[in-house]
Amino acid sequence: MTVTLMDFYADWCGPCKTQDPILEELEEEWGDVEFEKIDVDEEQDIANEYQVRSLPTLIIENDDGIVERFVGVTQADDIEAALQQASA
Repeated sequence: MTVTLMDFYADWCGPCKTQDPILEELEEEWGDVEFEKIDVDEEQDIANEYQVRSLPTLIIENDDGIVERFVGVTQADDIEAALQQASA
């Protein structure tokens, strides 16, 4: 099963900068998960498609669709729990 974590962010977003190191650490641990960074200023169509209204927004999806959506800075434990659910 393909699992993707999409990180919707903007360069001007302070909380997004707080989220970055958490995601970088998880990316090293979860090598089988595809991590995508999506700049909402450059990719407005994708942000609109996923109805992103606040930053940062993390969306985890698998072959069945969206498994979890987090809005705001999210701790590693919460993200890992969603990744485990998406991978099951």
